Amino acid sequence: MDEEVAPGGPSRGRGLPQPFEWLFRDRRTGGLTIAQVPNVPLLVFLGAVLVRAVADPTGGLRTALDTIAGVALAAWAIDEIVRGVNPWRRILGAGVLVLAALSWMSR
Repeated sequence: MDEEVAPGGPSRGRGLPQPFEWLFRDRRTGGLTIAQVPNVPLLVFLGAVLVRAVADPTGGLRTALDTIAGVALAAWAIDEIVRGVNPWRRILGAGVLVLAALSWMSR
């Protein structure tokens, strides 16, 4: 979903509302970034959730999969907060981290 960057810096003013530009514009490339290919922590989280859903394990295996999924999701969220390419990615990471923490605290 990235756009070409005009020589001399990020592109601006393509008729998009300014809040949209601010939220979704990649600060490094100038392209619009809403979603990206999943990175390793997110793939680990999705894999653990998939195994848990398909195998429906109990006991220690269930606990291990829950722990792996939780740690991977937290790692992904923290990575987005720290290295997100735009405010949207950082807000998404912070939101996921807050929801995950609330979920863990309610157990």
